[in-house]
Amino acid sequence: MEPDQWLAQYGEKIEQAKRNAAQAETQLGGVGGSATSPDGLVTVTVNASGALTDLILRPQLRGEDPERISGAIMTAVAQAQRAAAGKVVEIMTEFVGDSPALEFVKAKMPNGYSGDGTDAVEPEPELQRRDTRPDDDYFTNPPDVMA
Repeated sequence: MEPDQWLAQYGEKIEQAKRNAAQAETQLGGVGGSATSPDGLVTVTVNASGALTDLILRPQLRGEDPERISGAIMTAVAQAQRAAAGKVVEIMTEFVGDSPALEFVKAKMPNGYSGDGTDAVEPEPELQRRDTRPDDDYFTNPPDVMA
């Protein structure tokens, strides 16, 4: 390969890396996460780095135990951080693939990231948990209620 040809190819690789970095920066700049407490009284939003950018406390919280409120806030913040981190991992996977660089990014997520296999499992809605068998089947083979 001619030195000029090699230099041109190398220059193109550098330019592509710069374009990819700019695109990743643009995409990561818009990343954030949001979470609401199960009772709907606390909502938080975080940016890509997990820093709190918005906190909404509903008026129904007046008179509540401060420890309960702070616990709800911290739980929601951790959930929002996991959501934002999951988006960061998705974007970084697109740019660096499954690589040591991606593993480094994942390791720096203090609360993990959504999709890491440790997400809390949402309970099934009550309608899906109900035993809908006919009465004859139910009483012939009742469910185990004693463990």
